[in-house]
Amino acid sequence: LTRVAFKAKAANNTGEIFISDYDGHNAVAVTRDAAIIAAPSWGAGSQWLAYTSYKLNNPDVFSHNLATGERHIVAHYTGSNMSPAVAPGGRLVAMIMSKGGRPDLYVADIQGRGLQQLTRSREGASCPCWSPDGQWICYVSNDEGAALLYRIPAQGGAPQRIRTTGVYNATEPDWSPDGKTIAFTTQGGGFEICVVPAGGGEVQRLCAGQDPTWAPNSRTIMFNKRGRGGPMSLSLLDVPTKRVKDVPLNLGNCSQPAWAR
Repeated sequence: LTRVAFKAKAANNTGEIFISDYDGHNAVAVTRDAAIIAAPSWGAGSQWLAYTSYKLNNPDVFSHNLATGERHIVAHYTGSNMSPAVAPGGRLVAMIMSKGGRPDLYVADIQGRGLQQLTRSREGASCPCWSPDGQWICYVSNDEGAALLYRIPAQGGAPQRIRTTGVYNATEPDWSPDGKTIAFTTQGGGFEICVVPAGGGEVQRLCAGQDPTWAPNSRTIMFNKRGRGGPMSLSLLDVPTKRVKDVPLNLGNCSQPAWAR
């Protein structure tokens, strides 16, 4: 009974946000921007989305009521406004913004008010996600040379490194709903889906793919992968058994899934 949001990209590099049942059925486009679009994130109650769109010729963050189609601009600052991640409860959104010169992590309410800068990275920040209790934000920083995972208190404070033993390149994190595990992407010879304890530790490599998102049961992951010479497609991964099942979508390149919780 759960749904996913994802990006379907056209040949001209524009795309739209779609939602479907978790198994790929009943796919419906929720945007018609005919522009570069990215990074859908579900709001509380799964009744709305946040995402980035170039509709106004700048990467801006929008909120989108799925029942009415009404949209509001959350962030429209000079430079990039990217990767919105809605907090549990739906009142706050974390975003990567370059209004200060570098891509850094900011938090605001869902109307874009009360904007607070959380990081001041030398090399920039990316890919925020929330802990299920809303107390922490996990993100990626390249300040030490490679892409590494960090967490920072949602109210602001000192960043803390999340150790990924065995992997020295981690991006696209997603915190499991039970709070125990963070899934992420690593890249060596190719992209791989990995998991690590939320407090850091030994990494478990699961399968080829990227951009994982947890199901509400904290067992299944949806991710995207590229077939041999084919488009990007979505797949389901059962983490304990590492079994993978493709999601049947005939929409071209499909990527950046977000599972409603």
